[in-house]
Amino acid sequence: MGNELRSFLSDKIKSCQFRKNEFVVRTGEKCERLYLLKEGMVRGFFNSGGEEITTWVDSENEVFTSITGFFGNKPAMENIQCIEDTYCDYLEYKDYRYCLRRFPEMNHISRMMLEEYYRLSEHRVLLARIPSAKNRLDYFMEHSKKDYAKRIPKKYLASFLAMRPETLSRLLKKYSDN
Repeated sequence: MGNELRSFLSDKIKSCQFRKNEFVVRTGEKCERLYLLKEGMVRGFFNSGGEEITTWVDSENEVFTSITGFFGNKPAMENIQCIEDTYCDYLEYKDYRYCLRRFPEMNHISRMMLEEYYRLSEHRVLLARIPSAKNRLDYFMEHSKKDYAKRIPKKYLASFLAMRPETLSRLLKKYSDN
């Protein structure tokens, strides 16, 4: 990263914090910030028939935002909620766009970030296609951070893994017995 970009970002990047259960953005709102999670955990989810469906979970050193809200500059399609007290750095949309126009290396950084989003998206798509609850949990345990299963509230993890909380509890018990 060049000195000009570094200087610009150090001036524009701000910090914020959210309490456990606080919403970063709700469905239908504009999301004009790109966040770097410094400490804590967030989840993305949508409502379907009165039920919350968790679609992703992020924690420390991961970048998150509403894909539709931030990159599409449209209302967010999902909610983003903190699972733990959360501390972030963020960059405003207008500053992100300015960086892309002004600093060629920001295009490289952005491409790397989007590649990571696609990689994680591919894991979620594969996870969703695994027909067996046990195999979905096995895949999740193998491909996520080691402490995720302990940190994510069971109702959110069960939703993310497309299983009932009772099934998750039974499988986790067997998992810990091994």
